[in-house]
Amino acid sequence: MKHSEFWSAMTDTFGSYAASLAKDMVLGPLGGRTAQEALDQGTSPREVWSAICVVNDLPEHVRWHHRQPQARKR
Repeated sequence: MKHSEFWSAMTDTFGSYAASLAKDMVLGPLGGRTAQEALDQGTSPREVWSAICVVNDLPEHVRWHHRQPQARKR
């Protein structure tokens, strides 16, 4: 997962709250760090996304959002 895919999945899943959630929500699977802290410290976007999915109990189709073909904008 690329950083751009991570942020796209965050925005598509959480809307305008994505950046705030990444900055404020402490994630146990990431050692008590926020998503933003983990990314800034070099944790892979895939690992961060997985932690967000686990903590928020997101369904499978959302967990694999970044692997779904995206419609091209015209």
